[in-house]
Amino acid sequence: MAAAAESADAAAAGPSTLSIYKAARRIKRRESTLYNALRSVADDAAFVAEIAALWPALPLVANLRCGLWYAPPRAVAATCYFKSTDGHSGNWAFSTARLNLHLALLAGERGGCIIVDSTRRGKRFPDSMSKTIPIWCCVLNRAIERYRRQSINGSAAVANKDAEKVSESSNWDNSVHLPVWVLETEKNAIEGSIEEWTTQFESCGADICSLALSLQKPLRPLWISQRTRIWLNEVPELESWDFTPIILVSASASGTVATQRMTSEFSWHYIPGAGDDEESWARGLTPTLFWKHSYDLLDGGPDLCNQLVAEIVEKDRVYHAQRGEHSPQITAKPLKCSSHDGPFSNGDHTSIVQPMDSDPPTITAMDKQNSSDGHILFWIGTSNLAVASTLQVGNSLAEVDCILNCDSTSNLPSTSSENSYLELPMVGSKDDRFSLMKNLPKAVSFANRNLIAGKKLLICCQNGEDISICVALAIITRLFDCDGFFDHGDSFLKGDVTKLEMRKRLVFVCKYAVNARPSRGNLKQVYGFLCNEKEQFSCLT
Repeated sequence: MAAAAESADAAAAGPSTLSIYKAARRIKRRESTLYNALRSVADDAAFVAEIAALWPALPLVANLRCGLWYAPPRAVAATCYFKSTDGHSGNWAFSTARLNLHLALLAGERGGCIIVDSTRRGKRFPDSMSKTIPIWCCVLNRAIERYRRQSINGSAAVANKDAEKVSESSNWDNSVHLPVWVLETEKNAIEGSIEEWTTQFESCGADICSLALSLQKPLRPLWISQRTRIWLNEVPELESWDFTPIILVSASASGTVATQRMTSEFSWHYIPGAGDDEESWARGLTPTLFWKHSYDLLDGGPDLCNQLVAEIVEKDRVYHAQRGEHSPQITAKPLKCSSHDGPFSNGDHTSIVQPMDSDPPTITAMDKQNSSDGHILFWIGTSNLAVASTLQVGNSLAEVDCILNCDSTSNLPSTSSENSYLELPMVGSKDDRFSLMKNLPKAVSFANRNLIAGKKLLICCQNGEDISICVALAIITRLFDCDGFFDHGDSFLKGDVTKLEMRKRLVFVCKYAVNARPSRGNLKQVYGFLCNEKEQFSCLT
């Protein structure tokens, strides 16, 4: 009787109040469960491992942040950051804020690299792989070719070793290599902008000399997806290629039709690009935690998955909290549920509230070798400035003399002297468009006072990738000369504030802080602060 009454109520409410769109949204929500996402990631990761095994000499690189999910941390040699927005149709760009020069040097050292990423949309490859990375390869190739030609023309006597390298420029491939599915009109438009982007790259102060010495062959992208057919007895050797391969692996299957898959125990729904937009589904789980507990999570099945993730995340939080590290608690709040959720409900009306960008930055294998216990400080040349994440500082505080804490969500243990610790809680431009600009004067003054005393200064924010990078950029531009030497700001007061000059300083910072991902809004605030500083000085004189 109860079942019949419930069916009658659903039949009465359904046709009149539940639209096809709402029904489809509820079905999609039901299919996009945490277990389905993790099982899809593990399934795609097996494909990535197979491709990586074909060229074991090549390092596996994860494109942040989605790519981190598709390989265990021990298998990832480095990370890179190429945005799909730089490859969107009509919005093609070469970003000097995301040069990824460490990737080019790594590829030159190892003979190439494999980059993994994924996309949710009905595409085989994200735009970052279809256009952003091919543009990057071409711009670097042309800049290297120009540099070598100038070296030949500008020097009558060249060392034998260098002469061999620069002589290869005559056979250097500097053309744009795009996948076949990119329209001819797009290709022509991109080719028409390459020279302009190359000039921008050359003028931003990047170390092209190191690239020219490292890369013996030009960079060239190759694309591999789950639809690609590779004959195992015909896999080419790296030495047979006349270029440095940048193998772009799209981890997920590109079919737009929903697929139901089976294991020996469970049935699950495959989600393409499940690792994307982790804030909406991961419930505080990070790629590192997932791979550490992957067997337990996947073997537990869909019914226990949410509970297991909650326990793992909380245990990890307590572990870090007991060691004095910043570990914000992950909380869940109920979502507003419609009365029509009935047959389409996934039975899980919670969303996870956590700090934005709470994942610690992933670092290169070289950085891991130079660290202890996984705690990382990125020292910016010989400036006595270091940047780091408050999530990873830990025991590294012993390496610095003073701390500038820009994290609005945590308090680091302060030193005995108040002059050695300054807390300036800052938030991103999406939350407050003027947060950095209001706090930068105090930050620069604090840095100047301690740098004069010869102290080592640590600048930290929650993820160590955005706000701390922008604060370091402001300090470097305001207090250091163009060669990176501390001069109390004399060169800044004598020169002009230009975006080109700030771009050069950003390249200098990113050369050492390879995890840097400064946002455009925060960079605008840094430029605004520098302009205000210059204007105030002009008024005084």
